[in-house]
Amino acid sequence: MDLKTIYTDKAPAAVGPYSQAVKAGNLLFVSGQIPINPATGELVKGSIEDETRQCLENAKAILNEAGTSLSKVVKVTVFIKDMNQFGRINEVYGEYFSDHKPARACVEVARLPKDVNVEIEMIAIVE
Repeated sequence: MDLKTIYTDKAPAAVGPYSQAVKAGNLLFVSGQIPINPATGELVKGSIEDETRQCLENAKAILNEAGTSLSKVVKVTVFIKDMNQFGRINEVYGEYFSDHKPARACVEVARLPKDVNVEIEMIAIVE
């Protein structure tokens, strides 16, 4: 099976030795996206809703670069620092996945890269 690394400057560059995404066959594995504004390289400061929206926009840009979209996402994992924020994160998430609802896990973790509050990874189909 051929593997293809996906990169776009419309999402933040990896902050470590990994790729924004890897296409394996007709599956795309999008690395966890944290709330970094790709235009400035700075973390989004503000509400958990703003942070969540930036994570999803970053993932969406990577999906688009690979020739797929949010409508082809089959699995999402959301890592959050505080489960008390789940409802607020879920509201924003629902704006991106209103009709199409992929399988999802949401996990509270002790710490995330750059001490952000939310990180989101995805698996999608590329046709």
